[in-house]
Amino acid sequence: MRFQRSATDKGKNELTMPDNRFKEALLNPAVFPVTWELVPGRGAREAAQEKVMTLAGQAASGGMIHALTLTDNPGGTPAMSADFMGSEIVRLGIEPLVHFTCKDKNRNAIESQLYALERAGIRNLLVMSGDYPVSGHQGRPAPVFDLDPVHVLQLISEMNRGLEYPGSKEVIRHHPCDFFAGAVVSPFKATEAEQMAQYYKLKKKIAAGAQFIVTQLGYDARKFHEVLLFMKQKGFNVPLVGNIYILPYGAAKMMNRNELPGSVVTDKLLTDIDRERSDPDKGVQARILRAARLYAILKGMGYSGVHIGGHNIKYEQVTEIIRQGEALATQWTSLIRHFDYPLPDGFYYYERDPETGLNLDKPAERRRRTCESGGEGAYLFARFMHRLLYEPGKNLYGAMKTVCGKVQGSSMEGIFHRLEHLVKVALFDCRDCGDCALIDAAYLCPMSQCPKNQRNGACGGSFQGWCEVYPGKRRCIYVRAYDRLQSHGREGQLEEDIAPPCNWDLYQTSSWINYYLGKDHASKKLGGKSSGNQATGT
Repeated sequence: MRFQRSATDKGKNELTMPDNRFKEALLNPAVFPVTWELVPGRGAREAAQEKVMTLAGQAASGGMIHALTLTDNPGGTPAMSADFMGSEIVRLGIEPLVHFTCKDKNRNAIESQLYALERAGIRNLLVMSGDYPVSGHQGRPAPVFDLDPVHVLQLISEMNRGLEYPGSKEVIRHHPCDFFAGAVVSPFKATEAEQMAQYYKLKKKIAAGAQFIVTQLGYDARKFHEVLLFMKQKGFNVPLVGNIYILPYGAAKMMNRNELPGSVVTDKLLTDIDRERSDPDKGVQARILRAARLYAILKGMGYSGVHIGGHNIKYEQVTEIIRQGEALATQWTSLIRHFDYPLPDGFYYYERDPETGLNLDKPAERRRRTCESGGEGAYLFARFMHRLLYEPGKNLYGAMKTVCGKVQGSSMEGIFHRLEHLVKVALFDCRDCGDCALIDAAYLCPMSQCPKNQRNGACGGSFQGWCEVYPGKRRCIYVRAYDRLQSHGREGQLEEDIAPPCNWDLYQTSSWINYYLGKDHASKKLGGKSSGNQATGT
């Protein structure tokens, strides 16, 4: 039985959950848990779904896998619900780890989905923004991204405490949930701005309640060590899971061309994999050995566990990786040389350790530089206007607050709003959300300039500084924000307060009125602050 009646709650019709084997293993330093990624695929009763269930049954019987991860519409195309597949896997007696993405649902649908998962006994979630939707029935679907992963983690944390919200007569509090939610970070970014944006957002994810972290996909041992060392030095006391992908040439070629955003395969690695195709088994054993070596390195470094993925992988191959990885674990330092695949001129947070090939615990020097992404003049102008108009208690702040108070509700409000919107469209490509987030991204609008509307930092899909959705055409706005701020020694602002999701009650209303009269999140964030060093704009 998956659920059992509670023996301690006499007279209550409550159900208790069995222990979460994945959570217990990940939090136990004596255990090195393994998760295995399965892809449900498109359809309800097609071969892909039957294969997933067959593999899940093998993993449940074998006892070597602690959780089965289920992807959510990977690549931005439709697929079988990871939630429903998870509910079927629960009945097999093994923990599902559902990929929980933000791309297709607004906040109400996300809350509803979480209720259903809790009811089904699915507790392990890996929260991420998700791949940008690219195809669907009769064309490309509309992306949603109402919440970002930080917001979803906050919601899950509140649900674990017992979600509270106002009812008609009193505050309603739900029974606490038992979710074990994690998040993702990529240490494999090429540029300083991209990498630091990842680490700044990592801090927010953990502050929001992430209980474990999984790395993105890469093959640079020094980068795997970098994020582990970074988390230790910053005091991020949550388990870190390393991502191992069994890499065939076809997938490697796609990753090398950045056709699977966030996954990094260098030219040198692609050449090595291409050469392995001439082996009698077409490189199968070489792929297994590479995965086993990475398993051993991650365990030796001090990772809490590993996540194994790959296309058309058999259960026996996963267990062979575990077997070989365990056998190699004692000699892990000698294997580092097999994962020397740095990005050309790639950024590293720490100085290199010449003895181990990994990192010293000393951060590399990062010098101030001029803004590389352009827009320096616009940034300086926006900073000047912020000091003049938006800092409480200074300059024209009081006058603007008085004007907004008089305009609100008057016949002039519509004209005032249209004038404001024209100015902000010209300067910031404003979408008139009414809950302005310019303050959070160095005067760059995440609602108009980020296709995923990320209000708390970059997603994991950027490449060489380019946006995942518009590669080679549009720079990631958080790369641009970092460049603007770093040139003035202010880049740390990107890791400060968590920006709440947009309040759509304020949509198509004056953000100036909302700010000066204390209605939006920016006014609450800056309430009482008067230092220009604490504000980035509004």
